[in-house]
Amino acid sequence: MAATEQPGMLPGLSTVQAPPLPGMNAFEIAVADIAATGITPGMQPVSLVRGHLADIGAVPARELSGVADGTRIRTGGVVTHRQRPRTAGGVTFLGMEDETGLINVIVSPGVWDKHKHLALSARALIVRGKVDNGSGAVSVVADKLEPLPLGDWLSAGSRDFR
Repeated sequence: MAATEQPGMLPGLSTVQAPPLPGMNAFEIAVADIAATGITPGMQPVSLVRGHLADIGAVPARELSGVADGTRIRTGGVVTHRQRPRTAGGVTFLGMEDETGLINVIVSPGVWDKHKHLALSARALIVRGKVDNGSGAVSVVADKLEPLPLGDWLSAGSRDFR
C-alpha cells in the first residue's frame, strides 16, 4: 500500500496525476491578488481596462488638469472612498484613481439620487461630468455615473463615509 493510500480509499488513487493548469493572464493574476490581499503589487488594475476607457474617450487622471474649465468629459477608475460631510449640503465626494493618478468627483444630491445604487455599490465607475479646475484643484462635477466593465474585479472595496 502506498504511503498516501489509506484504508477505505479506492486503490490506485494515489498514482493519479492532476493535469497541468494553463497559466493565468494579467487580468486573472490581478483579480487573484485583489481577492487574496486587497492589492495588486506592481501594477494599478485600471491599466487592464485602459483600452476600453480610451475607446470611449475617457480622460486619464494625469490629463484632467489640462482640460479647459467647464469641458464635459468622461473619466474612469476605482472608487477609493465616498464622503458626505454634514456641511456639504448633501453633496457627496468620490475619490477615484486610475493608473495615472487621483480623480476628485463631486456628486450633487440629484445625481446621487438618480444613480444611488450604483453610486453606493460600484467598486469602479465611469463618470461623465464637467471639469472644474478654475480654483487650481481639479474636480469632475458628475452628471452621470456608469459602471466600469469588469470594474468590480479591480478593487477590494472603498473606505466610505468615515
